[in-house]
This record gives sequence, structure tokens and C-alpha cells, in this order.
Amino acid sequence: MAFAQRLISTRRGTLTLAIAAAVLAGLLVLVYVSRYRASVRADNAPVTVLVAKSTIHKGTPGRLLAAQSLFTVTTIRESQLRNGAFSDPSSLVGRAASHDIFPGQQLTAADFAASATSLASTLSGNERVVVVPLDASHGLTADLSAGDRVDVYAAFNVTPVDSSGRAITGAASRPVLRLIMQNIQVAEIKSSGGGGFGGGGGTGVGLKVTSGQAANLAFASDNGRIWLTMRPASGAKPTKPNLVTVETLMLGVPPVAVERALGARR
Repeated sequence: MAFAQRLISTRRGTLTLAIAAAVLAGLLVLVYVSRYRASVRADNAPVTVLVAKSTIHKGTPGRLLAAQSLFTVTTIRESQLRNGAFSDPSSLVGRAASHDIFPGQQLTAADFAASATSLASTLSGNERVVVVPLDASHGLTADLSAGDRVDVYAAFNVTPVDSSGRAITGAASRPVLRLIMQNIQVAEIKSSGGGGFGGGGGTGVGLKVTSGQAANLAFASDNGRIWLTMRPASGAKPTKPNLVTVETLMLGVPPVAVERALGARR
């Protein structure tokens, strides 16, 4: 205290204190300006964020957003980034929209909630799952698992038709079989329980198909007989879907000849 009093009691001491105070003030200003500039640079730093491109409805699984092109990756300033905003599409896996999200909104953690995996959440667009009741022999139910790939054959008793597509009077029907679908994914194997499907004690095989294929499968299941054949896990080659009959199998008659005899137009 005495030193300070002696220092300010002289002209030189007062000048020294003034210079020291000015230097200190200058240093403080420099520190403030440096921090401010750093803060401004950080606020203006470019960052990426996922932004809704079209309306995302409540319950939409996160994994389908990219498949349906429901978001875009946008670059914005960090100061514009909302809290919890997603920048990586993989962050959406295992989540579903907890409410409707509108175009232009950033996708944030608050917009999504953890979702249980359901069969419906794996479908998009024109995809459908149809469960076909099959026994162990026709459906390979003891060997198939979800994710396997199969080919589908359908067997019918077919009566020859005329040029108008009407059954020819008195013509005998004959059994035919044909490959109707290839490389179809097995979505699930449903246990029949005690009574089975339709009371027959079989098991249901859920197949992931298009809506048109679903209709064809339903018709074939109700009015004919379906066989599934397992495909290789990789490297499977397509098969020409020829008609199989007693004539083609036992007599070597070309399938096209049998098709024409039955009234086929090709």
C-alpha cells in the first residue's frame, strides 16, 4: 500500500501506472476481439444437415426416408443448426417419425423416436407381403428362413380354349405346371398352430412381392397348387418359364406346341 502511494506521488510513477493500465486495457481488447472473431468464424462454419424434402408422415421408418427420397443433405451455417439435428442418414436407422415433419425442416432427434421392427416397416411403394398356406413339402417350410430367395411354380388343371378364350365344349382338362415368379424374397414363416391355415394343418410362407404378384399368388393358391423351390444364396441364374405337361415331360413335345394346343396366343 505504501509502495503504491509512493508510486503515484511522483510524476514518473503516475505515468508508469497509466502506461501499464493502457497496456492491460489493450491486451483485454485484443483477447475480446480474438474470441469474438473465433466465435463468428465458428457460427459461420459450414455444416451438413438432413432437411425434409417432402412431408414425412408420423410413423414413417427412418430407414425408408432415403429409399423414398424424403430428405436431402444440405450445407448451412453452424449458427443455423438446430439442437440435435442429424447430419448422417445412418442416425435414422431404428427410428420412426414421432410426428409429421414438413418440407424444409431440419431432421432432429426430437422428431424421431425409437421404433420396434415390424414387417410393415420394411415395405415401401409397391411392395407387399402375401402369406401363402403351404405344407412342408410344397413350401420347404422346414428349411426356409426370412431373407431366403425362392422361385414359385403354379400347377393347374387347364381346359383348352378357343380363339375367344372360352373353354372348348367336351375338351378334357389336363394338368400343367409353370414357373410364374423368380427370385422372390421370403419375408416370414408363420407357424400354423394347432389348426393350421384353412384347417389343413400347414404353415404360411410370407413372400415379399409387388401388388400385381400378390394378386397372382392369391389366385394360384386358391385355385391351383403352389410349389416353392429354394434358390442359391448367390450366383443364381434365371430360368426360362416353360410349360410342363405329360406331353413335354414324357413325350418330348415342345412346350410351345402344348401351349398352342391349349389356346395360348403366343
